[in-house]
Amino acid sequence: MDQLKVTEQNTAANAETGSSPFVPSFQLTEGQSPPIAANGGLSFMSFDRDGDGGTAAAIEAALDIYATGEGQRIIEWIENAPPGPIETKWGVGFREFDECMDYIHENNIEAPEGGVVLPLRYTVYEHPNYSIVPSNLLWHDPARAAQREILRKAEADNSRRAIYFPHVLRDARRIGEYYPGLSPDSPECMDRLGVALTHWESRCQNFYDAAEVERVYYPEMEKLLLEFFPDATDALVFNHDVFDKDYTGDRTEDQDNKNPGINENYVNIVHSDLNDNSGRVRCRELLTTNLRNFGREQHYTEEEADAKMSRRFMSLNLAKPMETVQQNPFVLCAWPSLADQPYITNYRIYDDRVGETQRFTYRPDHEWYWFPQQSPTEVSMLKCYDSITDGSVSRWSFHTACFDPTAPADAPCRRNIVVRSFVFF
Repeated sequence: MDQLKVTEQNTAANAETGSSPFVPSFQLTEGQSPPIAANGGLSFMSFDRDGDGGTAAAIEAALDIYATGEGQRIIEWIENAPPGPIETKWGVGFREFDECMDYIHENNIEAPEGGVVLPLRYTVYEHPNYSIVPSNLLWHDPARAAQREILRKAEADNSRRAIYFPHVLRDARRIGEYYPGLSPDSPECMDRLGVALTHWESRCQNFYDAAEVERVYYPEMEKLLLEFFPDATDALVFNHDVFDKDYTGDRTEDQDNKNPGINENYVNIVHSDLNDNSGRVRCRELLTTNLRNFGREQHYTEEEADAKMSRRFMSLNLAKPMETVQQNPFVLCAWPSLADQPYITNYRIYDDRVGETQRFTYRPDHEWYWFPQQSPTEVSMLKCYDSITDGSVSRWSFHTACFDPTAPADAPCRRNIVVRSFVFF
């Protein structure tokens, strides 16, 4: 159906019911190719049914794309390929991490001083991707058993459509060597590359205690952001995640009590957390309804939120280790090397909203950075969204976790905290 007609029809319907779902206008960065997305890139909020945020339409779309069989064909292409390298239109990829490492050694691929060459995992599925979050009522509805079976398999298949590609990772502390005069600890670096590195001494004693993190660490990170961006007027840290594969305590997530739990797994596929739609939707729902906001409560009317968002705002993730990182480093890709690349939309379906993240296919000239032996006082920063679309600044970066075979065999896995924030100007 035509995007404009969909929007007009739903706007009229919602006027009758008194509801007013926020439908972000379709945006693109100047010079960027259109995304690989459902609805031509239009938010699923345009298909809102009685306040469901377009989730019913998104589930239908997920079932429809599964029925095409294209995802299964990609899996079969990967799994039935002859042993060894897989020739793709983007370059040589590998099913297994070790196969990719062997290729790196055999071809003597080298990194500059402070860098490393590692396999990074990218999707090879150039279609919108869907995942139903664990809290969705669909998983507990007996009447939807058939849908559940299909979507559970589709969920499991998501990871089977990704392979490893070799990449050089530069030392982020040496950004000034690659961009003379540019300090990694500067807003100019964030504007240009979408990544930065700064420092902070935290007073938080227990990062496993969600209440203490929210009471102590959130205000610290808001202070850091306002100092880092001197033109900013406000900063809001709204949630966090703790990553620790070896944690032996209770990992349970408790949204009602603002406890995100403890993550056992590191996300090792190239991705970004927000996109053109979700950057604005997430910001507005925080300001007006405090939806899944673990930080300071916000009390903006819709009109006040629109006014605040009419000026520049951005979303950033800040990652700080609890101890010096030795294994499973967090790695970031710089904006200039991906600015014109179409992203692939990944839809995360809740009961009341459809979140949107991004995935990307491989490019040999992607400009990756890592932070060797990142210390507990070093905070790595990556941009997830910027409201400026004229191409003058970075819109986002993408990132992943990876395994470092150069680390000692008994090196502990990364233990760190990642907070998510919005900064307003």
